[in-house]
Amino acid sequence: MSTILLVRTTIGDAESADRVANGLIEGRLAACASLSPIRSVYRWKGMVETADEIAILFKTTPDRADELRSAIEARHTYDQPVVEMWEADVDPSVAEWVYAETARVS
Repeated sequence: MSTILLVRTTIGDAESADRVANGLIEGRLAACASLSPIRSVYRWKGMVETADEIAILFKTTPDRADELRSAIEARHTYDQPVVEMWEADVDPSVAEWVYAETARVS
């Protein structure tokens, strides 16, 4: 197995999620972005809130992680975006694809 990095955030609407995902894929910061509608329940400023959101799961490499996080935060619609990261073991052919698609272009 080979290792890639999974990066997850949630955004409040599909149009914003599409814009963020497309921009980061075009910028080669991630090889893939999977978007899924979710319903979140969370505590915010002392109140329990419920919201429909779009979760975005990016596939990237460890060397692109900081740049990807910064780009997500810069484009995000929330005052305090949550960006979660963790390593994932994948088939070597998947890792090769992720590394190729996130390579810096000269």
